[in-house]
Amino acid sequence: MYSSSNFVWVTKLRRMRQVGHVVGMGERRGVYRVLVGKPEGKGPLGRTRCRWEDYIKMDIQKWDVGGVEWIELTQDRDRWRALLNAVINLQFP
Repeated sequence: MYSSSNFVWVTKLRRMRQVGHVVGMGERRGVYRVLVGKPEGKGPLGRTRCRWEDYIKMDIQKWDVGGVEWIELTQDRDRWRALLNAVINLQFP
């Protein structure tokens, strides 16, 4: 059985893997524009809307990458794969 913390962790890792694929698609693709785009219009009352990009930035800050721009990091496949593998090994030895 998965605990709730493992579920959150696995969800974040899957999101990070997917971001690597989306950034690799290029700026002209609609998925990429959704990733880095700003929500338009008026939202419901409550907290401000977070973009997918905001969640990615928060996750990368937790993993202490070292001041590297996250899009540049995802474009370098070898470094991105190494980061994901290191994070996986930290959580699931």
